[in-house]
Amino acid sequence: MQYMLLIYNDPALEPAYGTPDFQAMMAGFFAANERMKADGVLRGGEGLQGTHTATSLRIKAGKVETMDGPFAETREHLGGYYVIDVPDLDAALTYAALIPAAHFGTIEVRPLMDYNPAG
Repeated sequence: MQYMLLIYNDPALEPAYGTPDFQAMMAGFFAANERMKADGVLRGGEGLQGTHTATSLRIKAGKVETMDGPFAETREHLGGYYVIDVPDLDAALTYAALIPAAHFGTIEVRPLMDYNPAG
């Protein structure tokens, strides 16, 4: 089953760029990537640019509306994601726990829909 690991964090709690804590965090991300690759479960993933680069779109009464920034104003921002293929939720949680941002943010673990099941 495929799961998406959504990485949310409050930028104010993230280690500052260029500090030893930031370097340690990045080393943790690289280690998590390598572990997921070595275990054959990683299907994809990327970090996202800051929320100031986001554009949100919705359609109201048939009219397209766009707005700068994310749709919701929250302290925690979606900063990146992984897609993994593992047997079950317990395995997905094991990999989610490898993500360094779990120490100062939240990792949301969600199964992906399978619209093309084998069979």
